[in-house]
Amino acid sequence: MSGAVLAQLIAQGQAGGTDRLTLRAIAEEAGELGATRALTRLGLADEGAERDMAELRELLAAWRDAKRSAWKAVVGWLCAALLALLAVKLGLSELVK
Repeated sequence: MSGAVLAQLIAQGQAGGTDRLTLRAIAEEAGELGATRALTRLGLADEGAERDMAELRELLAAWRDAKRSAWKAVVGWLCAALLALLAVKLGLSELVK
């Protein structure tokens, strides 16, 4: 999309005074043009971008799940180690086996 529609709306606003409808159209066109430019610069303007974003979201979700599982495992190991140390300290070493 080019800025032709936006330029036409701005010219229309300057020529005849700007009403609320024209301002809204200018804002919408400017927003769409800016979003298109941003997506193009990020390399997300092609047809495969939607699939790429879905795959990235899946990878991110998997990473978060793995991170959460790792933290749970670390906390579990720490609790088991602390309980084992406590048992040894209290002379209950037969429970540690």
